[in-house]
Amino acid sequence: EVQLVESGGGSVQTGGSLRLSCTASGFPFGQNGMSWVRQTPGKELEWIARISFDGGQAEYTESVEGRFTISRANVNNTLYLQLNSLKTEDTAMYYCQRGWGVGERGTGTLVIVSS
Repeated sequence: EVQLVESGGGSVQTGGSLRLSCTASGFPFGQNGMSWVRQTPGKELEWIARISFDGGQAEYTESVEGRFTISRANVNNTLYLQLNSLKTEDTAMYYCQRGWGVGERGTGTLVIVSS
């Protein structure tokens, strides 16, 4: 059974930073690309970053490019998302997702950014 457990969310002020983590189990983590997505109430799920199976390739949606960094530690089956220069519009529930398209997601970790 695929399990993805996110952590690291919290409440910060604009300009602050957070580091999200996602611990994976139940599948060959090191053989799968991974993604981070986010969702705010009333809005669709938004893809924000993805990384190749070996960490050699990373891509970002325009709104987070230069502020967020996706990374992974295959030895620990863990995916990360470093969030810097946070803005109020980054407030959302953040999920890690298996693969680069439709895939399993965890239960999420909440990020709240206030001015």
